[in-house]
Amino acid sequence: MASDIDTATPEPGRRRFGLRELASRVWPTARRPGEAAKRTVETPSLLRRRRSAARRYSPLTLRILLLNIIPVALLAMGAVYLSDYEEELIDAELASLAVQGEMVAAGIGEVAVVGGETTVNRLDADAARQLLTRLVSPTGVRARLFSETGELLGDSIVLNEAGRIHVVPLPPPPHTQPAVEPSLGHRIGDWIARQLSRVDRFPEYVDRLSPTVRDFPETASALRGFNASAVRTGPDGVLILSAAVPVQRYKQVLGALLLTRDNRAIVASLREVRYDMMVIAASALAITVLLSLYLAGTITQPIVRLARAADDVRLARESRPEIPDLGKRGDEIGDLNDALRSMTDALWQRINTIESFAADVAHELKNPLTSLRSAIETAALPNLEPERRAKLMTIVLDDINRLNRLITDISDASRLDAELMRGEVKRVALDTLLSDMAAHYGVTAAAKAGVTLEFRVAANPPFVAHGHDGRYGQVFRNVIDNALSFSPSGSRIVVELSRAPRNGPFVVTVDDEGPGIPEDNLESIFQRFYSERPTEHFGQHSGLGLSICRQIMETYGGSISASNRRAPDGRVLGARFTVRLPAADSPK
Repeated sequence: MASDIDTATPEPGRRRFGLRELASRVWPTARRPGEAAKRTVETPSLLRRRRSAARRYSPLTLRILLLNIIPVALLAMGAVYLSDYEEELIDAELASLAVQGEMVAAGIGEVAVVGGETTVNRLDADAARQLLTRLVSPTGVRARLFSETGELLGDSIVLNEAGRIHVVPLPPPPHTQPAVEPSLGHRIGDWIARQLSRVDRFPEYVDRLSPTVRDFPETASALRGFNASAVRTGPDGVLILSAAVPVQRYKQVLGALLLTRDNRAIVASLREVRYDMMVIAASALAITVLLSLYLAGTITQPIVRLARAADDVRLARESRPEIPDLGKRGDEIGDLNDALRSMTDALWQRINTIESFAADVAHELKNPLTSLRSAIETAALPNLEPERRAKLMTIVLDDINRLNRLITDISDASRLDAELMRGEVKRVALDTLLSDMAAHYGVTAAAKAGVTLEFRVAANPPFVAHGHDGRYGQVFRNVIDNALSFSPSGSRIVVELSRAPRNGPFVVTVDDEGPGIPEDNLESIFQRFYSERPTEHFGQHSGLGLSICRQIMETYGGSISASNRRAPDGRVLGARFTVRLPAADSPK
């Protein structure tokens, strides 16, 4: 029968669990029955081709561009749509016409009026027309003068005074060069102005040969002594601005002065403003696009690299792809990169652990199975003596019990990680836990092995550790059971509770009086399935106990180690297991 420490040779044709089989169990590829058949296996190249075919542009880059372009687009739209600014310019122009009209009307009232303060005043039409021409002609404004009865007395454009020389510009000769066409920018600006113009809200301007007050309501208001203004639409879509003011002398209204001007200057001003704002918007748009592309590149390119590296890791079979190191960025993407690298390292470590664990499980199960098979084949011989058959059946039962213990311990060990992650961390009273355990083992150890167990406390209370009482109890039971299996009858096991200096961790030592531990095996005893015990304990331990103890202690931030106690002459007095447990914070 094979012993616990025998090394079984693998059978021909059998191999250890490879990374491919383990990856199929560890990676999230386990699906419901029938689902795996519906999906094809994707290699990294196929995955990248599928992604590149699905989208030609980076959606994240497009979103960044869109969000950054929207404010610039709003600025451009504001440059085009300047209705409020246009209305302010119109109001300013009407106010300017009113002021200019008041100045001209004041001059006419002082110079071209016949009469005195105590007599009836009237306008001198000839003098008023001459003064009107001199005052208004340099300004480019068209002026009309109406009498107090509403008749037209003079027009700055058409003056019918006798003997006056009229200067009319002649058309250019046929051989001269044609007029310069407006530039494309001006034509675009004029088209935009026409599209945005709201000329339909103004009344139509009609230029009659002999206009009267009825044609200009604002003039009627001026004859009543009030300034008035109006905006009308000309035949070519040009706005005609007009302002009427009264002509007075000694607060007597003698006539009305009407000044008109088109909005070509306003249109030119709006065109210049639109052009400047569009240049600013175009420059801002170009800068925004470049900066957005740069920003998107600093975000999307690392993410694409990380995504491809993650695909390589997910689809890896034998090799171990590396995640690019972007941790020097110092931003969230660097944090994501560090997290992915740590996660990948943990996953590969878990895969290696599972692969090693699977191989060790196969090896440990093979030993009792080989012994069981040999015993059954021998017991099946027809001419075997009854005593030997009975002894072989005892071996069969022992091997079955051994297999049962192995499978139970393997199941517990495989579930330990998940249970430790889900386990609640709380405050553990170590003195109570160890004293109860010492009382229990003090009875059972003396009854089974003739060994006494002593519990000592070498520190001051409180003895509150950070962890889980059930898991710490499992650690201490495994260590004490291990000490019992090596302690001879009549010996003593000492469990001592102390604390490291300066409020350090709690220290629990378990000393026995057994043969000690070989110096070369002080660390290997914590490996899985390590089992080297006396003959009377053969087959009663799976070799997982100390490995589980170390896993529990590392999970809660503690440690466990083994050493030998020696006499002054160097003789081994027994083994010592030292368990360090983190102390809990004092309650506030």
